[in-house]
Amino acid sequence: MNEELAILKREAIDVLRELISLDSISKVEWKTASAISKYMAEKGLETTRVKNNVFAVNKFYDPAKFTILLNSHHDTIKPNSGFSKDPFNPQIENGKLFGLGSNDAGGALVSLLCVFLFYYKKENLRFNLVFAATAEEEISGRDGIESIFSFLPPIDCAIVGEPTQMQMAVAERGLMVIDCIALGKAGHAARNEGENALYKAINDIVWIKNYSFEKVSELLGEVKMSVTSIETENKAHNVVPASCKYIVDVRVNELYTLDNVLETLKIHLQSEVKPRSMRLKSSFIDLDHPLVKAGLDLNLNVYGSPTTSDKSLMPFPALKIGPGDSARSHMADEFIYVSEIEEAVDLYIQLLDRVQFEQKK
Repeated sequence: MNEELAILKREAIDVLRELISLDSISKVEWKTASAISKYMAEKGLETTRVKNNVFAVNKFYDPAKFTILLNSHHDTIKPNSGFSKDPFNPQIENGKLFGLGSNDAGGALVSLLCVFLFYYKKENLRFNLVFAATAEEEISGRDGIESIFSFLPPIDCAIVGEPTQMQMAVAERGLMVIDCIALGKAGHAARNEGENALYKAINDIVWIKNYSFEKVSELLGEVKMSVTSIETENKAHNVVPASCKYIVDVRVNELYTLDNVLETLKIHLQSEVKPRSMRLKSSFIDLDHPLVKAGLDLNLNVYGSPTTSDKSLMPFPALKIGPGDSARSHMADEFIYVSEIEEAVDLYIQLLDRVQFEQKK
C-alpha cells in the first residue's frame, strides 16, 4: 500500500473519532467545523470557512479543467434515547467505530477528506477537486451547502458522501411538505348548522390516498403522497369546525418537478394548498455521465435513493456514494466499520482515476 495513503487512512479514523466526541447538532456544529479546519491547516491546506462550512481547492487549480466537488456533511441529529453507549464517546469494538454521526455521514466525510488530501498537491490532475465539509444537511438548512455556492469556483459535478454501501445512488426522491386548510362555516352540531370543514378535508384526503401519478420511475417508483397530520381549530364536541388543517408529505420521483405535483394538487383539492418549501427537488445523474461510467467500469450498482441529501440542492450533476449503511443512520448505537472507511478511500480513488471528461469548451 502507498505509505502516504496508509497514513492518511489512519488519520481519517482519528479525525472521525474527534468529530464524534464534539457536539455537532445542526446549527451548533461550530466545534466540528473548527476541528476540520484545524486538521486541514495542519496538513498545509488553505481553507475557507463560511459560517460552519469548510472548503478547499486543490493546490494546482486550473480554471481550464473540469472541477469535481467532494462533499459531505459534519452535522448530526440529536441522539435518540435508545443509545446504550455514550453517543459522544468514540469506541472501536470488533472493528466497529461507535458514535453519533459515525455512519451518517462521518465515515463518508473523512473518506473524501482523505482522498482530497491524497490528490491535493498533485500537479498534473486531469481535473480540479474541491472538498467541502458542510453544515445543516440534516435539517436542509439555508446556512449549509447552499450558502457556499457563490464562494466556490465553477463546479461541473459532485460526489456526495452519504452511506450507500459504496453503491451509486444516481437518483434521489424530492421532498415537499404541504400545509393544507379546508374552510367551512361554524355552526351548532345539534341544529345541523354550518359547513363542516372536516368533511371537506376528508374528501380531499381520500383523493390524495387514491390518486396515482402516471409516470412511474424505474429507479424510484411512483410519486408517494401521505397525509401525516390533521386537526381542527376548535375542540368542542358540539361545534361544526370552520377550518381543518392537515399536512401532506410528498416524495417525488425524478420524472416530475415539485411544481408539477403542486399544480395537480391545486387543481383537484378543495383545500387551500401551501408548500413549506420547494427546495428539495428530485434529482438524477445520467448513466452516461463520466462519474457514473467510471463506477460502472468498477462493477458498482446503480439505484434510486428514497432519502434526500444535499444532492437535492445542487445545481449540477451529483452522484451520491459513500461508506456505511443508510439503515444505520439515526439508529441507537450508530456505528461504521473501520474497514468500510478504508475500503471507501480506495474505491473513491479508483473511481476518480477512471473518470474521463471530454475536452472542456
